Amino acid sequence: MKAEISLKELQYMVVRCRKCPRLVAYLREVSPHKPKRYRDWDYWSKPLPSFGDPNARVLIVGLAPAAQGGNRTGRMFTGDRSGEWLFNALYEFGFANQPNSLRRDDGFKLDGCYITATIRCAPPKNKPLPEEIENCRPYFLKELDLLKNVDVLVPLGQIAFTQTLRALRQKGLGIPPLAFGHSKVYPLPNGQTIITTYHPSQQNTQTGKLTKPMFHRIFRMVKKKIEDKG
Repeated sequence: MKAEISLKELQYMVVRCRKCPRLVAYLREVSPHKPKRYRDWDYWSKPLPSFGDPNARVLIVGLAPAAQGGNRTGRMFTGDRSGEWLFNALYEFGFANQPNSLRRDDGFKLDGCYITATIRCAPPKNKPLPEEIENCRPYFLKELDLLKNVDVLVPLGQIAFTQTLRALRQKGLGIPPLAFGHSKVYPLPNGQTIITTYHPSQQNTQTGKLTKPMFHRIFRMVKKKIEDKG
C-alpha cells in the first residue's frame, strides 16, 4: 500500500478488494437469497468502506458487516439491529445527527466519530477466518495513520478489542497484555485511550448481557474523556 494516500482513496481500495476468495464467493451467494422483506433491495455485496468524520476524536471498531445489514445497504451498521443500538447511543451523546439509519442515503452523519471494522466483508456465520482478518488489517493500520485526531478507541466486543491491540502493537506501541471486559478503560502509551464494551449484537442485547443503560454509559465515559482532554 503506497505511503501517500487519502482516507477517501483508501476506501476506494477497500471496496475493490478481492483478497479473500471465500468471502468474495459468499457475498455473491447472499444477494440471490434475500429474505422476503428485502426482495426490493439491490444488495451492495462488496467490501464495506469505513465512514465518518475525518477529524474524529472517537474511533469505533466493529467486527464485520452483517449479511442482511451493511452488506445489503452498503454502509457499516446501517439497516441492522446492532446499528440501531450504536447509532442511538451516538446520537444521544452528540456524535450523530439522527438516532438511526436504514439506508446509506438517508442523511445520517457522524460528528467527531469514525466507524471502521476488523473485517470489511460479511463472513459466513459471522465468523471470519484468521487469515481473512490478517488480509484486512493493512486497511485498519492505514486508517490509524490517517485519523490523526483520535483520542478514544471503542472496540465493540472481544474480537475487535483483540484485533485493535494487535494492530496498535504492530505499529510499535508497547502495550502489555490487557483483559477484555465491559467498560474497562486502558490508557495507551501514545496518549490515546481504549474504552471497551460488549458488542451490541442481538445475542447480547436480547439476553440482557448488554442493556441500553450499560451501552450508553460507555459513550458517557467517551464524552467525558474527550471533554477532559479539551
